[in-house]
Amino acid sequence: MMKTAPPVPMDRALAEAEAAAERGEVPIGCAIVDASGNIIAAAGNRTVEQRDPTAHAEMLAIRQAAAAIGSERLAGCDIHVTVEPCAMCAAAISFARLRRLYFGAADEKMGAVENGPRFFAQPTCHHRPEVYGGIGGEAAAALMQNFFRERRP
Repeated sequence: MMKTAPPVPMDRALAEAEAAAERGEVPIGCAIVDASGNIIAAAGNRTVEQRDPTAHAEMLAIRQAAAAIGSERLAGCDIHVTVEPCAMCAAAISFARLRRLYFGAADEKMGAVENGPRFFAQPTCHHRPEVYGGIGGEAAAALMQNFFRERRP
């Protein structure tokens, strides 16, 4: 059976995750595409570099995308993330009204979409994107495992 390559936005998110790892950040990357499929924002984690606990890849990319289109609403845009978003990022995805969420590796410890609080399933969640997990998941999981293996003997 032949494996298919992840879609181009996920390739960009994986590249952002690799760059984050090279900076010593947890290797999570993100890309946001507009309704035409053009990448309008991309980022990797920068919490250490910016000394900012909110500088997750998703948060940075959402800020870039909002600036690029001139609106806090990213309706019609899709977000591609290498790892299942945490609760903070899931909330930001909802607030930004992103149309679809594609993520790679599930995160049983910090994930908040299919694991943990399952943010989008809560009755208090006003906007629920379509969610597609496992996109490029093997590569994303390998990045995370290698990163932590090197740091935690």
